Amino acid sequence: MTNREKQCRIPMLEREQVEGEIAALYDKIYQERGVVPYMFKTVAHVPALALGFAAFLKPLMSDGELPAWYKELVATRVASLNTCEYCISSHRYLAKLRGASDAQIAAVESYETGPFTSKEKAGFRYADTLHTSAHAVDDTTYSAVKQHFSDKEIIELTAVAAAFEFFPRFVSALGIPVTPLPEN
Repeated sequence: MTNREKQCRIPMLEREQVEGEIAALYDKIYQERGVVPYMFKTVAHVPALALGFAAFLKPLMSDGELPAWYKELVATRVASLNTCEYCISSHRYLAKLRGASDAQIAAVESYETGPFTSKEKAGFRYADTLHTSAHAVDDTTYSAVKQHFSDKEIIELTAVAAAFEFFPRFVSALGIPVTPLPEN
């Protein structure tokens, strides 16, 4: 039994085991990332949920009001607060693909002294507070983030930070191992 099989509580479905929309999803993800994440290979057992995750993540993590590389770093930060090696690995990789520098990726855990703007640091602080509790985002916290972000940006920032409270719990509860990343 491989290390992957020992860790994963639900068998992952490989490309040859899926059909239709899930096969197309695998192909699209592979084309974009060079790998199909193990989370998708696990959730593929419930095709509607796999398609829903993909549909949710596409606008959430793409360039929008906030750049995709920054959203990936926020996801990495929240994943680190949740001690989710799967998500940390995945979102560091995606941050690099989407334009974050090596220095920015390395500094996510100590962002206050990292190569980030005041705005970017304020966003990380906001995500840290949201991680503590949604109720911790009081008027003072909101006012601090509002000094740097528009309403639309705050919506995206909140959505990314909140989503990466969910995804670490999902992959950790199911024992989904870290997806090996492409060598490039």
